[in-house]
Amino acid sequence: MKHLVIAEKPSVARDIARVLHCNKKTNTYIEGTEYIVTWALGHLVTLADPEEYGKEYQSWDLETLPMLPKDWKLVVIKQTGRQFHAVKEQIFRKDVSDIIIATDAGREGELVARWILEKAGNKKPLKRLWISSVTDKAIRDGFAHLKPGKDYYNLYRAAVARAESDWVVGINATRALTCKYNAQLSCGRVQTPTLAMIAAREQEIRQFQPQPFYTVSALANGVPFVWTDKKSGSNRTFDKARAEQIRALADPADASFEILDVQKKTKTSTSPALYDLTALQQEANKRYGFSAKETLNIMQRLYETHKVLTYPRTDSRYLTTDMIGTLKERLESCAVGPYRKLALSLARTKLRPTKAFVNDQKVSDHHAIIPTEQFVSLEHMTNEERKIYDLVVRRFLAVLCPVCEYEETAVKAQLGSEVFHAKGNVLTSPGWREAYASDLFSDDEDEFTDSPTDFRTRSDTALSSLSTFHKGDRIPVASIVVKEGKTTPPPYFTEGTLIAAMENPVKYLEHRDKTIVRTLGETGGLGTVATRADIIEKLFHSFLMEKRGSEIHITSKGKQLLELVPQDLKSPELTAAWELRLQAIAKGTESDRTFMAEIESYTKTLIDEIKRGNGTFRHENLTRTKCPVCGKYMLEVNGKHGKLLVCQDRECGHRETLSRKTNARCPNCHKKMDLVGKGDGQRFVCSCGYKEKLSSFEARKKKEGKSGSKRDVNQYLKKQAKEANEPLNNAFADAFSKLKL
Repeated sequence: MKHLVIAEKPSVARDIARVLHCNKKTNTYIEGTEYIVTWALGHLVTLADPEEYGKEYQSWDLETLPMLPKDWKLVVIKQTGRQFHAVKEQIFRKDVSDIIIATDAGREGELVARWILEKAGNKKPLKRLWISSVTDKAIRDGFAHLKPGKDYYNLYRAAVARAESDWVVGINATRALTCKYNAQLSCGRVQTPTLAMIAAREQEIRQFQPQPFYTVSALANGVPFVWTDKKSGSNRTFDKARAEQIRALADPADASFEILDVQKKTKTSTSPALYDLTALQQEANKRYGFSAKETLNIMQRLYETHKVLTYPRTDSRYLTTDMIGTLKERLESCAVGPYRKLALSLARTKLRPTKAFVNDQKVSDHHAIIPTEQFVSLEHMTNEERKIYDLVVRRFLAVLCPVCEYEETAVKAQLGSEVFHAKGNVLTSPGWREAYASDLFSDDEDEFTDSPTDFRTRSDTALSSLSTFHKGDRIPVASIVVKEGKTTPPPYFTEGTLIAAMENPVKYLEHRDKTIVRTLGETGGLGTVATRADIIEKLFHSFLMEKRGSEIHITSKGKQLLELVPQDLKSPELTAAWELRLQAIAKGTESDRTFMAEIESYTKTLIDEIKRGNGTFRHENLTRTKCPVCGKYMLEVNGKHGKLLVCQDRECGHRETLSRKTNARCPNCHKKMDLVGKGDGQRFVCSCGYKEKLSSFEARKKKEGKSGSKRDVNQYLKKQAKEANEPLNNAFADAFSKLKL
């Protein structure tokens, strides 16, 4: 008898098959003497559309809502139906004794496999492969310690409850809003609160009133001193007259500082924590401008194809104690290129794991993202893959290094009745900073988004002068300067800061109830590490928000949606409460049926509120251009990758590209240019006013001896063509395609 292994993707299936010595390859499975390895293509089975539950739901009608299926139906996804039937055929082979679930080790991975098995009608015993990397060693170890399938049944029930509850609330609310206001409106328990956070930030920026403030700095014996308020400890004042009075203290020719105190202390700083997916997405966006989705996709390739990093969809920044024995092997595997010297040095020393990065209590399904034991070949990686790999490896090396040690000299001086301070640091032992000593990709080696210590040093001249100061000395004041500044509003969200806000949305709670705050902390905020990137992409594709440079702005459509959506759906409290309940279901401490009964009751209330609403929706981006397909006026929208004309009729769905963003740089101001027009009339346009025909651009690049035109132009043309075939709002594309208004 043989064991059937179901992986989530073909690439992972091939790796498992190789380790299990399966050599007979077909288009849908790989077979060996003991194992048959087949695969899904993501989800092969999904929840049925509303139309499957009755004729009354085939047209969109407010009176038929809410839709509350009693017996949920699963359907095979048409695009991947062939693979489903191939998997089903293997399940029912007479020589297959049991099934081994080898999909991603998480809630959604469990759902992928279990839905296939349920739809196929499987009755054979289940086992579970649960691994955090797909190296040969991890696969062998995982198969040596397979878990019973029943151990993960509650995780599956939680996944089903998540899918069904999102269907009930999302489909019903979307249909209700669309029918009520005759517009293409969609909402959900995660995407709508996320949009509300963006709106709240913009409101905060609009209402912000800048206030002038003043700082006073002095120079004495070549050392810069900063005035500090005795009471508040602040180095700024909003009282201009006071600042001028302090400056006047230096007017006498013999004005001098009295040194009140000189302290020299040896201090240490610990390395930043290991990465989870959210922290890595935030860092990659800040350093390289990668979107959250781009970072996740790159991580997936490094995990699945190169096998050099562990499972990316993790919300933990710690390792477990049983991993300590693998650290030396991981160091040896990444001892290549710029990491070779430090990695080998650490591998030869006795590693001393600390609570700073090893903590069993802070690891749930998966540990932090770190290198695997797989040998690394940097030359086989793309530039983007190198950048992400570089971030992870340097952070891994940093946590294994000793602490950074430095000597801090702090001087307190007095002029009249006012106090000034000066500080300087001398690095005595670089410790973990050695991991960032030769950064391949960043010009700012000391910039960490989550570093606990802000480490700066004064110039050598200033440090030597600081070291000569003694308590009681009088130092002549060379000058005092008053500088005026203005308070600034909070910045607009970028993808990096938005994904961080989704992880910790406490600031945006309407009522800061302690229980809700704790719940958000326990559940990880809005969405999960696995879904946040897709939520952001969904908001872009449905034109509820747009990008201006790196900044994210809400659109008119988004603002109007928030005015029409019931209050519950705009608050992070709802998703926090849901996630807490789903976790309880996964642990077996709560019933999924009880949860779904409450969701149905909530949905009825939600739909009643939408029906009673008296708002209006108006397209504010209508153009005078008529759709060539249906004749209705088209909408001009800012897509994530350029400007488009989109037919206002969702059933039509026609759209045209007006301009697309490229990586081609303007020869005048060096900003990225847009490519506009069609065919031979295509031209690059820059915000500074520069224009250049595509043919001239390509000729100029060729003359300069660069082959950049294909990278800068062709890949963007391909990407735009791919986008043209994608639905405008992935979440409910099929449902909207059947919309009759």
